[in-house]
Amino acid sequence: MNGRRASARFTSWRLAIFAVGLFGSILPHKLGWTLFGNATLAASVILFLIVAWYHNRLEDRLHRLRRWQGVKQIHLARMRLNWTDIPFRPVTVPERHAYATDLDLAGPHSLLHLIDNTISSQGQDRLASWLFDQPPQPAQWIERQALIRELMPLSLLRDRLSLEAQSVEDADIDGRRLLLVLRKRVDHSSFMPMLLTETVLALATAGLLLADLSYGLGNYWMLSFGLYAVLFLSVRSRSEEIFDHAQSLHRQLERLSAVLGYLERRSYRDSPRLAQLCRPLLQPHSRPSTSLKHAASLMNRLSVRAHPLVHYLINAIGPWDLYHTYRLQHLQDRIAAVAPQWFELLAELDAAASLATFAYLHPDYPWPTLHQPDAAGHTNGAGPILEAQGLAHPLIPAGVRVANHIALQGRGRMFLVTGSNMSGKSTFLRTIGINTCLAQAGGPVCATSFRWSLLRIGSCIRVDDSLDGGLSFFYAEVKRLKTILDRAQDMEGPPVLWLIDEVFKGTNNRERLIGGRALIAALAGGNGFGLVTTHDLELTELERQLPNVTNVHFQETVAEGALHFDYRLKPGPCPTTNALRIMALEGLPVESPPATLR
Repeated sequence: MNGRRASARFTSWRLAIFAVGLFGSILPHKLGWTLFGNATLAASVILFLIVAWYHNRLEDRLHRLRRWQGVKQIHLARMRLNWTDIPFRPVTVPERHAYATDLDLAGPHSLLHLIDNTISSQGQDRLASWLFDQPPQPAQWIERQALIRELMPLSLLRDRLSLEAQSVEDADIDGRRLLLVLRKRVDHSSFMPMLLTETVLALATAGLLLADLSYGLGNYWMLSFGLYAVLFLSVRSRSEEIFDHAQSLHRQLERLSAVLGYLERRSYRDSPRLAQLCRPLLQPHSRPSTSLKHAASLMNRLSVRAHPLVHYLINAIGPWDLYHTYRLQHLQDRIAAVAPQWFELLAELDAAASLATFAYLHPDYPWPTLHQPDAAGHTNGAGPILEAQGLAHPLIPAGVRVANHIALQGRGRMFLVTGSNMSGKSTFLRTIGINTCLAQAGGPVCATSFRWSLLRIGSCIRVDDSLDGGLSFFYAEVKRLKTILDRAQDMEGPPVLWLIDEVFKGTNNRERLIGGRALIAALAGGNGFGLVTTHDLELTELERQLPNVTNVHFQETVAEGALHFDYRLKPGPCPTTNALRIMALEGLPVESPPATLR
């Protein structure tokens, strides 16, 4: 508010100075006081320029503060899960991905929608790959989490990166497009001969014109100028291509220069991992700022093409376009040689900064503990593990979500989850999966503690039929389950975390039971562990037949004719069902459920 008032005062002062300068110079001239009038005009112009300079600085700062306020408001929206105020940037999910769709990793109201705070297309791709391409190598994960933890308290650095990227244009830094433009040369085989010829003709024209003016040599300069003009017009279409090329480079380089320039100027004394990552920016011989400033200068000079009169005038004096294109080629080659390294470090920093911001905005989320194999290759002698206390879903508001505990240890370990409709079985599977993805990406988790081994994730929760592929729902489900089973039978790879919701729900009761028993028995001897949910209470008998299978359940209560769910995981098979009760409550013509099912 104070800033706006100050800006309004500056506007009033500028109008007042303009009015005083106008009348203060006209009246003395009318009265014949020419010297006084000129002095008043000069003083008014100088004062106006000084006030305008301070006013522009104030406006720039106010604009920057408004952008900073916008960044903080988005942070608040992320904390409160206010989805409408969180910018959504689409991410392409690999076709038939093993778990991305099931676990809501991408799309509106997804994990990436919540945590994606990247400023570059490469950063967004890197962040998505950390979630989609799991598990990472242990050493890679350790380095990644160390960088994220180092960035977490550096909120000023992360916000400044966003501000610097927005200072030029509110768009992502598109490294792929910029590299393509940098590697596209605008020359052709006759470029150098044309530049040399035009240079010679321009010098000849200047010399002949000077000789004509000095010694009356005659209008011979018009001949050389005419040849020069013919050559210039013959390559006019090329100058348009050069202009388009310069424009496509200009904005991208400005955004990149703003971000990398800030990283160059920053001190890394207390950030050793960040310093190691940004080392290529700090080498005196390869600092981006120098090359990018030269590039921006060249772009500005080539952009004279936007002003036709000035463009023709300046090219009439000499081969402006061709000369600066020649310089642009050499600069392109120099930048293109080092730019991939810049974009690589920017992608890593950008993705890590997004997870660091997520950690900063949720200080109660702990960092997960990785359970690693010992020197003999055994996982501390205990097999793979996933053990979490107070595990909850990060995409459900804190005042609504319910936390549960989970402990899976050893290959083949399985929880068979039964429960009523809407009691929380599917959400619990997604809760385990999404937190495991967060942990393996290097971020914190929505729990009170989380200890796990690096896992391959396979899920069968949200299965759709495919009209294009000619797949029915059941066949699509079978193919997904076969993929999970194949991975679980691969004893050489990392253990598999399988999350299967309502196994074989696309077929009849008899075949579902037969197929469910066979699948659970096969998984119980596989390389991994996980959970399978079912409505078929007959499958709970497998606990007595397979030592690795444990029954757990979710259950509802009935009060005043309504169903209530506590979403708490309990031991044993579910003692109740609620399908008929839900039908009756909604007014469908069904008989009241038997007492044993209530």
